[in-house]
Amino acid sequence: MNAEASRRLKRLPPYLFAEIDRVKRRLRGQGRDLIDLGVGDPDTPTPSHIVDALCRASRDPENHRYALDAGMPALREAIAAWYRRRFEVELDPVSEVLPLIGSKEGIGHLPLAFVDPGDAVLIPEPGYPVYQAGTIFAGGEPVFMPLRRENGFLPDFSAVEAAAADRARILWINYPNNPTAAVCDLSFFAEAVEFAARRGIIVAHDAAYTELAFDGFRPPSFLQVPGARETGIEFHSLSKTYSMTGWRISFAVGNAEVLAGLARVKSNLDSGIFQAVQVAGIAALTGPQDYLAELLAVYRDRRDLLVDGLRNLGWEVDLPRATFYVWCPVPPGRTSSGFTQLLLEEAGIVTTPGVGLGPSGEGYIRMALTRPREEIAEALRRLEKLELKWA
Repeated sequence: MNAEASRRLKRLPPYLFAEIDRVKRRLRGQGRDLIDLGVGDPDTPTPSHIVDALCRASRDPENHRYALDAGMPALREAIAAWYRRRFEVELDPVSEVLPLIGSKEGIGHLPLAFVDPGDAVLIPEPGYPVYQAGTIFAGGEPVFMPLRRENGFLPDFSAVEAAAADRARILWINYPNNPTAAVCDLSFFAEAVEFAARRGIIVAHDAAYTELAFDGFRPPSFLQVPGARETGIEFHSLSKTYSMTGWRISFAVGNAEVLAGLARVKSNLDSGIFQAVQVAGIAALTGPQDYLAELLAVYRDRRDLLVDGLRNLGWEVDLPRATFYVWCPVPPGRTSSGFTQLLLEEAGIVTTPGVGLGPSGEGYIRMALTRPREEIAEALRRLEKLELKWA
């Protein structure tokens, strides 16, 4: 048997969060007490009315069959209604809404529909690793757009080489941003539309964190900009908004032709979302929304505790306006990977090295607010004992 990996698989860097999980398992197996601020996986339970909807639907034999590839009509209608309420964006539930088995699946599959070998894909970095992985699986060339603090962690489209822009098929953007927690306004989306429309590039906006925002800020939708619907699509997720990461349900909306291409890939690779989970998704989108205010209060309290505590210890940390991440500079003379290792080995604190999310992430680590307040407070006590030097 020849089980040598394919060339495209060899091109993939190790999946960062799988590597972090491997190290965590090893250290916990040694009896280490870890505080996990590494992966953005909510610790808060899914709202009970959503769980109840799943339980009822799972007992119905009609839901035990293959699901419709394009999603239940009622789910697509619920998604369209949610977009109307939240963003005042009108969508055709039939052609402009596509349910997904989690955003990761849709993001990874999109290049298979539109990218051929030799095509370029414009990818922000640091960023979600699946933008790059999906490009490599399709045989495309990742072309990175650095996100730098001096530019508000927004990509500089004017810095993209003309040759790469001319070969580009997809432009990825992501605001509120993972990992930097940066936000943008509609003027940035308008700039992205103008840049892409002139070159026939598909814009793919990963909008997983629009509902996790603080201090009165309401992140906009890419589709609110004139011309956006003619230019691309937006990915959204129930994972972060409703603490449903393990349920694997999300959706893409926007340009009908782009969604049709993605749907064609999916019809050949999966058989849709388990229909009982789709029913639960309808309950999430159409049911009581007061849960979100309570969730945001929890994350805001954790954010303030962590940022204030880090600042008191000498860290220069920005206060995030959205997401459940804090993007933290590392002490002078240290690398992001080395500092992550130090925190893990000497303080039992799991963080994400910025460089693992892209070269421009060097000099930063990411901390997630997805652990209880008491654990964040304990992490700050452990950091104080390290007596880190910032000058």
